[in-house]
Amino acid sequence: MGDRGLSREEMEAAALEGRQVGTGLDGETALRLVRQGELTVVGRMLSASNATFYAIAVERGADGDLGPAVSCVYKPQRGERPLLDFPDGTLAAREVATYEVSRASGWEIVPPTVLRDGPLGPGMVQLWVEADESADPGLLPESDDPALRRVALLDVVLNNADRKGGHLLRLADGRVMAIDNGLCFAVSPKLRTILWQWRGLPLDDVEVTMLTALRSDLEGALGARLRELLDAREVEATLKRVNRLLADPRFPLPDTRRPVVPWPPF
Repeated sequence: MGDRGLSREEMEAAALEGRQVGTGLDGETALRLVRQGELTVVGRMLSASNATFYAIAVERGADGDLGPAVSCVYKPQRGERPLLDFPDGTLAAREVATYEVSRASGWEIVPPTVLRDGPLGPGMVQLWVEADESADPGLLPESDDPALRRVALLDVVLNNADRKGGHLLRLADGRVMAIDNGLCFAVSPKLRTILWQWRGLPLDDVEVTMLTALRSDLEGALGARLRELLDAREVEATLKRVNRLLADPRFPLPDTRRPVVPWPPF
């Protein structure tokens, strides 16, 4: 919010209204603040299954004055609920890995997400995304929006086990962004999603081009980055999923041997 500091009252008001306090900042500055800004927890999101906090990341100058700030989501690893099918304490890293794949795709589906220390210990910090209040979130998952189709395709690559309707946000500029991406990258097939509109349909040229470039990235720098966040077998499984999509360029059909829609779906 410009070059002045935020009062506690301003922080709390932004949290209650679901606003991003750093709307006037460029993307590079916002990412720097997410990575390095001084984190202040403003409140807890009680609807989340894991400990999830609304926080402000603010830059402090050499003279101690507070400068630009952005709103963030902060999920400390210590607050992750144990799961039967994912190793304990790994969800934050999986969220960051999802962002890395999204960024490599060039589609900007996942908000900037980093793994860093915070007031409650290390965890995931993600730039807060302000949804378009005029958009009906209940209708979005059922649409045939091309932006939503991109989310569906990346979820196949990520082996997302929990794509609910509430994880999809329509932005004021028309983009669709995907949040809550912790249940990804398992080795065994676990795709559970509400986005089955394109099941069995062939991929278009843009999608095939993206997957071809993503395969190259997974064999190089992206793969090396993911191995810092995930088990090496999970990175290899991701590459195999991309190879399967390129060998048979179409959206997969639901697996009839297991549940393929998350519960609850929203």
